[in-house]
Amino acid sequence: MGTDYKALKNGGFMRQTQKNNFSLRLKVVGGNLTAEQLVAIAEISKKYGDGYVHLTSRQGVEIPFIKLADVEAVKTELEAGGVNTGVCGPRVRTVTACQGSAICPSGCIDTYPLAVEISNRYFGQELPHKFKFGITGCMNNCLKAEENDLGIKGGYSVELVKENCTLCGVCVKACREGAITKTSEGLEIDKSKCNYCGRCAKSCPFNAWKGESGYLISFGGTFGNLIAKGEQFLPIIRNKEILFKVTDAALNFFAKYAKPSERFRVCIDRAGWDNFKKEMEDICNG
Repeated sequence: MGTDYKALKNGGFMRQTQKNNFSLRLKVVGGNLTAEQLVAIAEISKKYGDGYVHLTSRQGVEIPFIKLADVEAVKTELEAGGVNTGVCGPRVRTVTACQGSAICPSGCIDTYPLAVEISNRYFGQELPHKFKFGITGCMNNCLKAEENDLGIKGGYSVELVKENCTLCGVCVKACREGAITKTSEGLEIDKSKCNYCGRCAKSCPFNAWKGESGYLISFGGTFGNLIAKGEQFLPIIRNKEILFKVTDAALNFFAKYAKPSERFRVCIDRAGWDNFKKEMEDICNG
């Protein structure tokens, strides 16, 4: 019986130029690996590979030069070290994330736990084509959320607590969008200019800005053979239950309308952005 290369690829073993050699893609959620996992990966690389690993553009780790005869042993020893293999092919790929508010002062959301939740919910789900989630903690957009099929960006919606404001002007200087102005009667915010960065709330020394964290979603990003920036049209979502209803609906739309081997962006373009937007907006509106 011949080698099932498709099954190997689906399980993260990608064929190399060299015959019967594979570059093994590992599952790395949110860019995080423990020290113990790193040790296990290093040992596998030395024992079964060429003694090095490759870091991918999507926070992944690949071990090149795994031999066909060693595939099962590698899988067993990786699992014993707490490391799982990744996936390829038409399915939900590894979820990427920046460090978020748990580490970064600019962060508006805690990105890693969200990446784990999304991974547990969708990782490996079969679809008409590959599907990528990316989570970034704030408007600095270190992870480039709009490059993903579905990008999630952390943001703050803010309200002024007038009785706490001393008109010091720190927030006016902190706002890069020019959304806050100081007048003789107090501060004014132009909500049409606000990009939910939360810099006003983070910079105010008197707690005069109340910030509430939430999620901004972009759809249909792709930076491969087709280059397109993900579209953001929904208001900021503050409820995780609604967030997951939106992500569920987006994947269901893709599964329902896409042709085989058609990326999410192409599917939306063909099925119609008006139809897609209505479905997503209906969910947000209850």
